[in-house]
Amino acid sequence: MNKINVFIEDVSVLGNNARAIYIPTEEDWIMIKNLLKVSAIVLVLGVASGCASQSAVDAAAATANSAATDAAAAKSAAEAARASADAAAQAAASAQSTADQALSAATEAQACCDANRDRMEKMFQKSMSK
Repeated sequence: MNKINVFIEDVSVLGNNARAIYIPTEEDWIMIKNLLKVSAIVLVLGVASGCASQSAVDAAAATANSAATDAAAAKSAAEAARASADAAAQAAASAQSTADQALSAATEAQACCDANRDRMEKMFQKSMSK
């Protein structure tokens, strides 16, 4: 900034300590106007970024709420799947028990058949030897 020194001839106007008074030039006024414009732009950008930040926070909160809802639904589905798996395991255990009983009955029937065959074989041998 260029300073222009202006001296007042009547010192009594300023008191005992008369000093030079600064009067801004046209260049100074242009610089002051530019500074005010830049300040206004920075202020507007600051407010806008604050609003954008709030919307970003709101979006993040919405995403977090959505994720929590999805997690709760997934937990519910997992619990239902576990209950279904438990029921299937119980049904499988019951089927295994039935299969074990059937095997035992089949084994007894085979033993009975083997015993009958042996008796019939002995009877045939006995009738052939007479």
